[in-house]
Amino acid sequence: MSCYEITETPLGEVAIVEEESKITRLLLSEEDFLKWKDAAPMAEKQETPILKEAKQQLREYFAGDRKTFSLPLVQKGTSFQQKVWQALDMIPYGESRSYADIAAAVGSPKAVRAVGQANKRNALPIFVPCHRVIGKNRALTGYAGSRTNVKAVLLRIEQIPYKEK
Repeated sequence: MSCYEITETPLGEVAIVEEESKITRLLLSEEDFLKWKDAAPMAEKQETPILKEAKQQLREYFAGDRKTFSLPLVQKGTSFQQKVWQALDMIPYGESRSYADIAAAVGSPKAVRAVGQANKRNALPIFVPCHRVIGKNRALTGYAGSRTNVKAVLLRIEQIPYKEK
């Protein structure tokens, strides 16, 4: 069974989801939360030790005091998506990579669009830092659908330079 906790961030309220003692989702909007909740009607709002720790680490991140997360994370995806998410996790705080850089890092240099799709399917934004992937020309590209404003906030927190589209 799933449980979740809501926490306030500079992005607004976000929901953190736990399943089987692992963080499985970070939902950045009410719309995303409601879609997930419809699909998981048995989920309970409950503060577990893992969710409490996740909330604390997010607070530290937004305060500029945390550069990496140390949480039990898991998300389901294809083997290619898993490789991309692992590559995202290797991007240091305060740095960025292009979609082409990630495609090369996972051994598929021509799979730039597939990298973009894997980024889009990342269920653990911020924890798995897909916001650190920007266009080759440093342009701000899509994030969690079309929410580039969210991506801009995260890049500013980490002081990563980018260009508005």
